[in-house]
Amino acid sequence: MSDRPIDSAIWSARDTRATARRLATVHEAALTGEPPPHTAPDAPRAVIGESWRRVLTSGLDPDGEHTQHPLSIAELEHRRQRSQLAAVLPVLNEGLLATADAAQQIMVVTDAEGRVLWREGSAPVRRMADRLGFDKGADWTEGAVGTNAIGTALVARRPVLVHSAEHFVRSHHQWTCAAAPLHDPRDGRLLGTVDISGPAPTFHPTTLALVSAVARLAEGELRGRHHRSLERLRSSAAPMLARLGGRALAVDPNGWVAGVTGLTPPDRVALPKAPEAGPLWLPRYGRCALEPLPGGWLVRVGGPEREAGPNRVLLDVSGRDGSTVTVSGPAGSWSHELTPRHAELLFVLAAHPQGRSAAELAEDLFGDGSRTVTVRAELSRLRRHLGSVLAHRPYRFADGVEVELRLPPVSGHLLPQSLAPAVAAARQG
Repeated sequence: MSDRPIDSAIWSARDTRATARRLATVHEAALTGEPPPHTAPDAPRAVIGESWRRVLTSGLDPDGEHTQHPLSIAELEHRRQRSQLAAVLPVLNEGLLATADAAQQIMVVTDAEGRVLWREGSAPVRRMADRLGFDKGADWTEGAVGTNAIGTALVARRPVLVHSAEHFVRSHHQWTCAAAPLHDPRDGRLLGTVDISGPAPTFHPTTLALVSAVARLAEGELRGRHHRSLERLRSSAAPMLARLGGRALAVDPNGWVAGVTGLTPPDRVALPKAPEAGPLWLPRYGRCALEPLPGGWLVRVGGPEREAGPNRVLLDVSGRDGSTVTVSGPAGSWSHELTPRHAELLFVLAAHPQGRSAAELAEDLFGDGSRTVTVRAELSRLRRHLGSVLAHRPYRFADGVEVELRLPPVSGHLLPQSLAPAVAAARQG
């Protein structure tokens, strides 16, 4: 199944209605279990075919009503306030909103769970979207509404355009949408998507490129804000760090390091999700003390150690929207959101408690045992967060650490964006 360029795949015919009819034929064949041959000119593109298979496995009815259960007003406002994407709405509006409105389309911004946080654009198209439940607070993941640009981009982790009958649900066949994922430029964490949607005849092949370009501009704005924030913290913390004896770090609320004394400066410290002033245990540094700073925290390293370090790890890969690792011990617990690559690595290590060599992990992740340099680099990054939780020679979870692996209820939904051979084999049961 090829992934042909979207312009030649969809807009090669002059009559867009005829193109839509051909796509509807492909859609019907796929739902009846008789997809056209891979060589057929109208066979579904790879990203669409893969999405259809996921949705068929979930049992979603292509002709169902799909009643939405939108977020409450209070929860919607809470998510908006805590979303990093609120800071880049001006960039998204400036890059897309005028074009969307003029072309009879709407601009939609979602969080990483596929919930619609903001929706602007053409008033008539907003009313059309209302009839589909495509409103603020709606769940627009594949699991809720089938193949669509937002939900499929969240799984594929790349920009996606879904045209007409490429949508799984037939009531969406009059629509075309283009969405691009938005990532935290600091660590690659998925923040959500930005999407342009509207009636199928209003779309142009360049729409996906425009959405993708504006998404990159928004990520650049986030990167610039991060650098400016760290510089302000560095300026205010520098006099204090200069007076301190021993080892200490100045970090922002998310653990990004602005300054150090007595230490080799790391990029980031793994803080608890809700840090509080006082003693705590941190990976890599052990017993520490946390003191508030304007715009961050002062971390004093050292002090009497607890009786034991971390003794339990929960690796949660059960969700479609991200994976986390939670480390617990006598000093409390903390959680860390994993990049897709780190989620793959920890899943393989949890599935092989006896350990894996660098070559075995390279085979597990890339199908190429020679890529050991890449594996070692990724494990080095992981150890910055997990410290003594991980051991090496072979790579494994450390002795005495209890590991719980939380998997999705359907094996086929395991790390859906992953192409790692070990993950693909686990999806097959």
